[in-house]
Amino acid sequence: MSPVNAAPPAAPETPRRPRRRLSGAAGGILARGEPMVWLTGGGLAVCVLMIAGLLALVLWQGAVTFWPKPVERFVTESGDVSMGEVTRRDTYRPDAAALAALEGEAGARARAAAAAHDGALDRLLLRTGNFDLTQEHFRWIDLHDVQPEGITRPHWAVVIERRTWGRFYGQPVGFVVDDSTVATDPERVWALLMDHLPEVQRRHAEARRLEDHDLGRVNHAMEEARLAVRGLERDPGADPAALRRARAELEEVRHESDAAFAAIRKQVQELEARNDRLGLAMSTADGGETVVPLGAVVRIYPANQLDGWSKLGVYLSRWGEFLSADPREANSEGGVFPAIFGTVVMTLIMTLLVVPFGVLAALYLREYAKAGPLVSAVRISVNNLAGVPSIVFGVFGLGFFCYIVGGGLDQLFFAARLPSPTYGTGGVLWASLTLALLTLPVVIVATEEALAAVPGSMREGSYACGASKWQTIRRIVLPRAMPGIMTGAILAMARGAGEVAPLMLVGAVKLAPELPVDGLFPYIHPERSFMHLGFHIYDLGFQSQNSEAAKPMVFTTTLLLITIITLLNVAAVRLRTRLRRRFVASQF
Repeated sequence: MSPVNAAPPAAPETPRRPRRRLSGAAGGILARGEPMVWLTGGGLAVCVLMIAGLLALVLWQGAVTFWPKPVERFVTESGDVSMGEVTRRDTYRPDAAALAALEGEAGARARAAAAAHDGALDRLLLRTGNFDLTQEHFRWIDLHDVQPEGITRPHWAVVIERRTWGRFYGQPVGFVVDDSTVATDPERVWALLMDHLPEVQRRHAEARRLEDHDLGRVNHAMEEARLAVRGLERDPGADPAALRRARAELEEVRHESDAAFAAIRKQVQELEARNDRLGLAMSTADGGETVVPLGAVVRIYPANQLDGWSKLGVYLSRWGEFLSADPREANSEGGVFPAIFGTVVMTLIMTLLVVPFGVLAALYLREYAKAGPLVSAVRISVNNLAGVPSIVFGVFGLGFFCYIVGGGLDQLFFAARLPSPTYGTGGVLWASLTLALLTLPVVIVATEEALAAVPGSMREGSYACGASKWQTIRRIVLPRAMPGIMTGAILAMARGAGEVAPLMLVGAVKLAPELPVDGLFPYIHPERSFMHLGFHIYDLGFQSQNSEAAKPMVFTTTLLLITIITLLNVAAVRLRTRLRRRFVASQF
């Protein structure tokens, strides 16, 4: 008999398959994980190179936009003459039949050049300007069609940047005063021009100031009086005596406004008449002559006589105009100051709106809310909002903020202005609120991570000392989580400042001469439309009638937008760094 407690027989052991071991250097590399090091490092290097290449392209193209170029004159075999600035050189491959059909010396040169360059020919894109005379801004010049000595740089070739019609290229042949030519020698003409041009530009600036500011104040006073009467007329319980007084005041304001209008218009006409007396007779490339009024001149310089310092002066002058003036020529020339102002104001308002609400939402989710299905659904919704296309936020902002909230405000407080909307249309306030909703998930997620990074021992120590929940959050948790909160604010600021699609629906426009801040009561006008650098870039790149002239401005405006976003982020990063140094123990 076998013993009662005897162990059952052991099962036969399954033979193990021997592991394949890599020998040599391959086994050592895989064991140490070096392939992943190279893979991840290579991915980082590719990303850095792509970003650096993009920034270098924008920096180079944007920086050289305003550098003055020489003016060249081209004479073709057919006798056509063109003059202007060479903007780029291009290579193309003509059809073989078309190449064989070319006649004369130009055809022989074309076939020789094509044979030497594998069938390719060179051409230049020339900015000819003079759109009011030729109805074209640019012209392609085939190099094989140019006479052997047909490329020259006239000594007195002049570039004129005008307020309308774009640039003008020509040579000065006379200075005109009251339709009479008083000088024909180029040296004398230039001397007279330099004597009179500063005063002409001062008079033009004074005329624009009278039209923009003085007439604006008169219109504002007239509108306020009209709205007072309309408000009383719409009120069924208005006092008839008050209505009569308001109408009498309206008539008085109307008479004063008419007198002020007449006086201002007289001053403007006198200033313009004095400017119209002076002009510059110019000879064009084809030998024709025309007179350019001095009042239309923004900038003028002899392109082929400039030395290095003179070119630098023109370059800095153009940059100064770009940063401080209003746009002109369908936004392809002039400045972008309204767009700079609108971008900065909208970004700051958006940041001030999104950070408090985002921090409060994150505080509740992390510190107060108990884990459960509802909180999980809220977190999932917040994370999903970060992936919603921005144009959806724009449609929501247009429907909710502009039409519902803005329309309600108009009905309550601005009924006298209806049917013209005040807040019931796009404006900088609604654009800021829309982008605040767009960037809210970024702030919530970053703030939650920052709150979670604060050690629990600090909370417990605060509770042990008798502090309440809110005292612990306010004095212990929030200060140490502030660097992480600032990280969320920086990310939100960077994304919001570069968004364009929502702004096209809720306030950004092609041209907004009236800024949201001015000298008229109530001084701050959040209901006004505004210009934005991102929308300005879109308009230049896809809506401009003169795409070749607008293309350099696209790079320059992009460079400016990147610079503004960088400066805003640097300011936020400096603040975050100071907070991080103050609370070293809670770095995030």
